[in-house]
Amino acid sequence: MSILGLKKKQPKTFKVKVVTMDAEMEFSCEVKWKGKDLFDLVCRTIGLRETWFFGLRYKVKDTNAWLKTEKRVLDQEVPKDSPITFHFLAKFFPEKVEEELVQEITQHLFFLQVKKQILDEEIFCSPEASVLLASYAVQAKYGDYDPNFHKPGFLAQDELLPKRVLMQYQMTPDMWEEKITAWYAEHRGIARDEAEMEYLKIAQDLEMYGVSYFSITQNKRDTELQLGVDAQGLHIYSPNSKLTPNKSFPWSGIRNISYSEKEFTIKPLDKKKDVFKFYSSQLRVNKLILQLCIGNHDLFMRRRKVDSIEVQQMKALAKEEKARKKMERQVLAREKQMREEAERAKEEMERRLFQLQDEARMANEALLRSEETADLLAEKAQIAEEEAKLLAHKAAEAEQERQRLEVTALKTKEEKRLMEQKMREAESLAVKLVEQSERRLKEADHLKQDLNEAKDAERRAKQKLLDITKTTYPVITSYATPPAAPEYPEVSMETGSHRMDFKDSDMKRLSMEIERERLEYMEKSKHLQDQLKELKSEIESLKLEEQQQQAGVFGMCPPQARIYSEPIYLPHSNRNSAYLTQMAYFEEV
Repeated sequence: MSILGLKKKQPKTFKVKVVTMDAEMEFSCEVKWKGKDLFDLVCRTIGLRETWFFGLRYKVKDTNAWLKTEKRVLDQEVPKDSPITFHFLAKFFPEKVEEELVQEITQHLFFLQVKKQILDEEIFCSPEASVLLASYAVQAKYGDYDPNFHKPGFLAQDELLPKRVLMQYQMTPDMWEEKITAWYAEHRGIARDEAEMEYLKIAQDLEMYGVSYFSITQNKRDTELQLGVDAQGLHIYSPNSKLTPNKSFPWSGIRNISYSEKEFTIKPLDKKKDVFKFYSSQLRVNKLILQLCIGNHDLFMRRRKVDSIEVQQMKALAKEEKARKKMERQVLAREKQMREEAERAKEEMERRLFQLQDEARMANEALLRSEETADLLAEKAQIAEEEAKLLAHKAAEAEQERQRLEVTALKTKEEKRLMEQKMREAESLAVKLVEQSERRLKEADHLKQDLNEAKDAERRAKQKLLDITKTTYPVITSYATPPAAPEYPEVSMETGSHRMDFKDSDMKRLSMEIERERLEYMEKSKHLQDQLKELKSEIESLKLEEQQQQAGVFGMCPPQARIYSEPIYLPHSNRNSAYLTQMAYFEEV
């Protein structure tokens, strides 16, 4: 086996990963490729023709370096990783973005890179300018502001402001979003490329825009300074300030720039001015400074010459493209406006249709309600008619009942009058009977008194007669039977001034007369009690009839007379007189 066969076979390709501002790409490169070959491949892939602004940057020992186009890729100090990572970035910045940036892709890449530098605080930006730039960034991303779609909180996930600005003011994210949205709403009608261009036009006026900074010393005593390289020239800053340069060397005023190892020499075009020298600590940094100076100076001189045919063609194409896009945007705007008007008309018609449907539904419901109401009214009218008939019938019945009650009332009044008359007659009769009874009682008392006096007188006369007969005629004891008493047709006795004449027939006659009067009085009293009982039964029957009439027509007739009964005691002077009657009377309710 030969020695050549033992050698390890070398690969013919190597892998590269290129990271742009909005994409990542991987390529398989040949070993012999130079930096220009890889750079052109990337530019062709993304469609970039303004290649002079960009480069491929990589990291070497914490220092940024740019891939040289004239040397092979693997011969440079690129990382040994696989794949090798490069960042496709803007290496040089234009003086006036609106005039120099022709392609839309170029403009978009610059917009993304400058936006990242502002958010990473590599470019200082005031809070006011940060809010305005954020509003253009939102317009480029979301298009026109639509309050129906862009609700509060729609920017919560977007990084739009530098952290320094957020920490500078005590404001909540919602308050920042409100400020950005207020500016964002003003950008209505601006296309994405126009919004990005407006963003770059504001950003190019910032002090740190497009400046590459390097640490240098001015002399051997190591006085630290900052060197800034941009499209305008070279600038010298103090260590603590990158905004305002202490000294500037515009490209138009520099005759030559050279370096020897760590020493840089700037020779002004005016030979009367002093040569400026400074020192850098690393050779790699010195090469990078020189490379940036050469590139920016070339672009500076190129801007002041007539554009090349390629650039003129690009600008013409870009102009035509912008005009075409502007025309398309106008057409789209008109179509959008017409569509919005059509949608508004459609919405109005739909709203009107819904309104008419609602009105029709309401009218239908109203019609149904009207029909129901009509039916109900008809039913109510029928019921009312029946009720009217019933009420008329009841009214007729009530009228008949009223007439009957009037007749009954008249009869009742007449009966009441007759009953009162009977009561008055009974009362007067009772009074007369009582008076007659009292009179008869008095006469009976007088007669009894006379009878007792007569009996006393007879007893005394008999006693006296016996006394006289004892003295005049002696008692004959030998008689078998007593002799018959002599008849005295008339006895007359006088004792002093008192004289009494009595007969047995008179006594009997007087007793019989008294007994007859007593019997007559008892019969009259019994007859009077019978009359009073009959009157009481009549009153009770009238009372029951009146109560039945009240129960039958209660509430339909005038207040009726209610019948009460109270006991009436006729005057008397004797405890043996009986309960005579009850009087009925009416009390008006």
